[in-house]
Amino acid sequence: MKILSAQQLSQADDATIAKQQITSVDLMERVATLIFERIHQRLNGAPVPVKIFCGIGNNGGDGLALARHMIQHGYNVTVYVTNCSKKRSPEFLVNYDRIKDVTKDWPILLSCKEDFPELHPQDIIVDAIFGTGINRPVDGWMADLLRYINSVPAFTVSLDMPSGLYADTPHDADDAIIKAQHTFTFQTPKLSFYLPQTGTYTGTFEVINIGLDPEFMMQAPPLAQLISREAAQSMYRSREVFSHKGDYGHVLTVAGSKGKIGAAILAAGAAMNMGAGKVTAYLPSHATSIMHSSLPEVMTLSSTGMDYITNFESDLENVTLCIGPGLGSNDDVDAAFAKALSQQSSPVIIDADGLNILATNPKMWKKVPADSIITPHDGELERLIGSWDNDYDRIEKAKVFSKKHNIIIVLKGAHTITVSGEILYINDSGNPGLASAGTGDVLAGMIASLVAQKYDPLTAAVFGVFMHGLSGDLAAQTYAHEGLKASIVSNFIGPAILQLFRQEQQPQQEPAQ
Repeated sequence: MKILSAQQLSQADDATIAKQQITSVDLMERVATLIFERIHQRLNGAPVPVKIFCGIGNNGGDGLALARHMIQHGYNVTVYVTNCSKKRSPEFLVNYDRIKDVTKDWPILLSCKEDFPELHPQDIIVDAIFGTGINRPVDGWMADLLRYINSVPAFTVSLDMPSGLYADTPHDADDAIIKAQHTFTFQTPKLSFYLPQTGTYTGTFEVINIGLDPEFMMQAPPLAQLISREAAQSMYRSREVFSHKGDYGHVLTVAGSKGKIGAAILAAGAAMNMGAGKVTAYLPSHATSIMHSSLPEVMTLSSTGMDYITNFESDLENVTLCIGPGLGSNDDVDAAFAKALSQQSSPVIIDADGLNILATNPKMWKKVPADSIITPHDGELERLIGSWDNDYDRIEKAKVFSKKHNIIIVLKGAHTITVSGEILYINDSGNPGLASAGTGDVLAGMIASLVAQKYDPLTAAVFGVFMHGLSGDLAAQTYAHEGLKASIVSNFIGPAILQLFRQEQQPQQEPAQ
């Protein structure tokens, strides 16, 4: 699914009105009807007090049209209009007149702080004050109104956007913004829904297809692509019957140090679980027996260093290198890291300490093959690209870094974002249980496995991220978010592949440990 800018969505409205030969009021009525149907399905006529706050633009027009539908179906609705300007949109005025046809209780005008109504925890509040058109912070008594609504422990629903939130630009920390429990957004989700500093305002959200012109939607260049289950299905490559392990690649993990051999085990195990034909682990010499006892399927090579990988001697060919988890850093380790990179001509996967070595030795970037994939958390990312002012600045700096080094960057987070030059892919799987030590090592191993299986590097990164999240989602059904650990997530990779193509969501059995 494409994520478009506020400007593009406005253009899509115009294209739809022209192509479908309807008016903007007709389109607004379509939107309001669809929202009403969703709300009516949930409330089913319940006599709960509904307080609808409408602005004087098109978002307010949506709110007035919704109020009319709810009143016609017997709901206990009170409508408030924020009388903050004389610049009312024509669509707002049409729906302001129409609501007078269904009720004698005309909308109540709010013109100052003293007009604010009494709100109660049992109310349902509908926020239809500002939509995607807002381009400056809310101030004055309107800002007080938004903060007042937030202060009431009622269930708040926003239409299209929580009022005060921008669709695709940053805001200041002290800006007045509605904090909704649920958001009905129109046609496509907004970029701000997926970023840490802004995503908390939407609560849960659902996308309502309002029938915007499909030709425009198809041709519009997206701000980002949202990777859903359907998108992941299209990326999966099934296996041929007459195939053998050599067809599915060979992953070489260079990982682990004293006290961090678990990182090497997790990366190698995830590469196996994601389907690599063979996996070899290059390890400190003390760790080979640990790897053999933990993962008998994985072959090993040993560094001469006892506690660290202090040299790299390997004559393996046609391998996909996954390097960095738990590696540590000192002069010998850094030299071994550089030598391992210098022997690779195809894309490599670099994580954790590998990224820290690159941050302190930037000349080594010359050794990183084109289309390689790095998987930093924010601390590692900051050491590479410097600090950022906000989430949008973070993305823009990652784009610049990606283009400079011709690499793919996996920005790990609640909605992991894969950056390939100007292109963004936002992940829609996963849960807070994945915020646990070692899950990044699992992700690196999964992506390396896909690259080894001849997925192109960008697909390997995007698909690997989705399957990592889906594995965590399935595991959480058995272990809850709090009970997830990296090895459990890795063991759910196989069930996640099965789940990807199941028609019905079914509880999963705990996999064999």
